[in-house]
Amino acid sequence: MADSKDPYLGIEDYKVVGTRPIRHDGMDKVTGAARYGADVNLPGLLHGKTLRSPYAHARIKSIDTSKAEALDGVRAVITNKDLSQSFEDKVTDLGEGTVLPKHLSANVLAKDKVLYEGHAVAAVAATSPNIAEEALTLIEVDYEVLPPVMDVFAAREEGAPLLHDDLTTKSLGEDTDEHSNVASYFQHKYGDVEKGFSESDVVIEREFRTATVHQGYIEPHNCTASWSKDGKLTAWQSSQGPFEVRGQFADLLGIPVADIKVVPQEIGGGFGGKFRVYQEPTAALMSRMTNRPVKMVMSRTEVLKATGPTPGSYIKVKMGATKDGTLLAAAAELVYEAGAYPGSAVGAGAGCIFSPYNIEHTLIDGYDVVVNKPQSSAYRAPGATNAAFASETVIDEICEEIGMDPLEFRLKNSSKEGTRRADGPVFLRIGQEEVVKAAMEHPHYNASLEGPNRGRGVAGGFWFNGGGTSTVVANLNPDGSVTLIEGSADIGGTRTSIAMQFAETLGISAEQVKPQVADTDSIGQTDGTGGSRVTFATGYAGIEAARDMKAQIIERAAKIWEISPDDVVYEDGVVKSKSDSSKSMDFKEFAGAHKRAGGAIVGTGAVTGKSPGNALALMIVDVEVDPDTGKVEILRATLVQDVGKAIHPSYVEGQMQGGVAQGVGWALNEEFYYTEDGVMANASLLDYRMPTALDLPMIECVLVEVPNPGHPYGVRGVGEVPIVPPPAAIANAIYQAVGVRVRDLPMCPGRVLETLWGKGASAQAADD
Repeated sequence: MADSKDPYLGIEDYKVVGTRPIRHDGMDKVTGAARYGADVNLPGLLHGKTLRSPYAHARIKSIDTSKAEALDGVRAVITNKDLSQSFEDKVTDLGEGTVLPKHLSANVLAKDKVLYEGHAVAAVAATSPNIAEEALTLIEVDYEVLPPVMDVFAAREEGAPLLHDDLTTKSLGEDTDEHSNVASYFQHKYGDVEKGFSESDVVIEREFRTATVHQGYIEPHNCTASWSKDGKLTAWQSSQGPFEVRGQFADLLGIPVADIKVVPQEIGGGFGGKFRVYQEPTAALMSRMTNRPVKMVMSRTEVLKATGPTPGSYIKVKMGATKDGTLLAAAAELVYEAGAYPGSAVGAGAGCIFSPYNIEHTLIDGYDVVVNKPQSSAYRAPGATNAAFASETVIDEICEEIGMDPLEFRLKNSSKEGTRRADGPVFLRIGQEEVVKAAMEHPHYNASLEGPNRGRGVAGGFWFNGGGTSTVVANLNPDGSVTLIEGSADIGGTRTSIAMQFAETLGISAEQVKPQVADTDSIGQTDGTGGSRVTFATGYAGIEAARDMKAQIIERAAKIWEISPDDVVYEDGVVKSKSDSSKSMDFKEFAGAHKRAGGAIVGTGAVTGKSPGNALALMIVDVEVDPDTGKVEILRATLVQDVGKAIHPSYVEGQMQGGVAQGVGWALNEEFYYTEDGVMANASLLDYRMPTALDLPMIECVLVEVPNPGHPYGVRGVGEVPIVPPPAAIANAIYQAVGVRVRDLPMCPGRVLETLWGKGASAQAADD
């Protein structure tokens, strides 16, 4: 654990950072006063609904909207032809990932083909939701149904139906002109992997499969759009990236960003799934057609069937080590489902899979493959959970083979400052060794675990963390408060974490800072809330705004006292003369007096965050497996994580616990279940099984603080890496409990039983 005298910081002590003030938006949230996207109601509001394809793969021969248009109360009906059809040769930034505008447009409203069940085909705006729903039934679509490809195996078969006639495989950065469902292939290579395997005493190779899963945010997608007669578009919505949404509007509607204002509302979860636009452009177009605001809110079924889940995947991992536990070589093949359009998280998965470890020889092949499912989107450390499930399970097998404690093995092979990752970058200061040591010393790891069919497993995980651009503006008020304006959508309490860093820098209390999230016209460019970047980058901008305000306070105080600014110092919230002790004002006094020598004091900070600091975590989990039903019960769970410096420890713990909870769901229950013809059979929260409080133990959190040298207070992002270790840790615990390796996710009761039965059949065959 690092203390406040860490040499990277140069700061002796903190008064605000590291404390646990009440979050600024807490009262609104608990009393129901907070306004979410679906709460927006404007005069003259119309209600929009979307017609969606019943087929996973079909050609659209014709669409007849005449009957819907004739229905009393219908004000607009649109299809893809109403979207902009001319796109520049560019890519569109989604916040976490990119997409070609032509693919984004065809996903918003299908053009020539539908590529998944639930694909939007047309949209209606009417005076009531019921009328809009009725109008959808009157739209006639003539489909030519085509066979779907539902996984990466079917998609890569010779002669497989092609989703896109114009898609050619890009291999190692070059276009092959080969038409296929494989959008791209890449490779990371370091050292000589065959040499490493030949020198290894133990080599283990295994295959793994993971199912498609959803982020599971509570609030459905929503948008209210109002296109005024002067050509200005205003959109109110719950989004992780208001500026990214503004850019997508510009690309799809063919209008300049100067004519678009996105007003972020409170957001009921996102986890990476609320960057991409879906119904927003259709709401905007129907508003322009009708000169009235249009509101669209998805149902839960639409969210599950038609928005971006995390990709299913196939992963093959081969690793080699010596008898003394030195990890010499590692190879991986990662094949990820992109969904209907290219752009899965396979690149991130490849960058994460072996990164916790210092391995001399590595080879990683990655494939991005389109299938007839919704285009995949980011989900909390996108791609990394799939990858760690494979690599951390193989590591557990190696440890068993050589008879080495799994944490001792991880400590021996830990990445550290100066270690080169397989995909190229060299680590700065990271806390992998400290995390493993903390886990080894934790009472959970050293506690006895008694009883039949019980097991303990461990697994680690890595996430890059993001930087990006952020802007903060701070206005000094006469009562000694500061209005802090920022552009990062607040999902996990970042208003407070940014305000705390501002307050620490200025020497005032967190309660004196009044943070608010502004619209895209009211604050400078601020990248989206994703990649574990906000407390790092927007917090850094808050620090810069405080520094700017501090400099202005010194200048203004010098004017008030008619002395040189060189004779003025600002410390711990007090501005004073160095030479005359009678000249002194605390922050509140100065705020009431500063107008005497000039106008407003406004501090600004605009940064592009570099060196965000990587995140590493390790999970210890105890399970009990019922051999008769296959049900896995989590008995105890502990997550140890390098959090840099915990600005607000309660929020850090909340992120860690939330990530573990989602990881448990991914491990044991969650999956999209499709029929053979590509219809999602569990598109409701009754059938799509996310864990509840009854499925989870109290999750213990260990905050290891190895400050990030790239931030004044040592901040590392904390929100994403907690989801990475749970599936592998649980798989390893299941093996310890009942002696079987489950290599497919989810490890639901049926799959566990089938694996146990397979073990029994193998044992019987051996006896025979």
